[in-house]
Amino acid sequence: MNLIDKIRVIEDYPVKGVSFKDITTLLRDPEAFHQAIELMIEAASEIDFNVILAAEARGFVVGAPMAYAMKKGFILVRKPGKLPAKTIRREYELEYGKDFLEIHEGAIMPGDKVLIVDDLLATGGTSAAVKEMVLSEGAHVAGYVYLIELEFLEGRKKLGDYPVKSIIRY
Repeated sequence: MNLIDKIRVIEDYPVKGVSFKDITTLLRDPEAFHQAIELMIEAASEIDFNVILAAEARGFVVGAPMAYAMKKGFILVRKPGKLPAKTIRREYELEYGKDFLEIHEGAIMPGDKVLIVDDLLATGGTSAAVKEMVLSEGAHVAGYVYLIELEFLEGRKKLGDYPVKSIIRY
């Protein structure tokens, strides 16, 4: 099955000029969803890590099943005001603006080898902000795994010298 055929493209969303890659159509298809997670697990198996970290919201959709299947811990990165305890906050750039991300203090332990997982690598802003949070806690970035990569936006350039794996590339 060609997973790229399962992704709906919506033009001019959320702002004019953006070609949004909508994974809800892939998620709706049980075989495509299963294949996507299996391919992401296969890509992650080449990286030495002990915990998966994923950003809200679609990162949760791919990161949680990976962590479960691989018997790894799972760390949530959320938008501001969604976590109940003391947090670390970082600003990040989107393809179409800026926002903030938060993580609980103490969620990442010093020495952890963190695999950063998300549905999409675009400009790299989200992952770069998450990388800074990981490093600020004394942990290591083991690598990155994405379902989709928009290669023309060159997001890899913001990630540093770490393994980067993507399943579907535009």
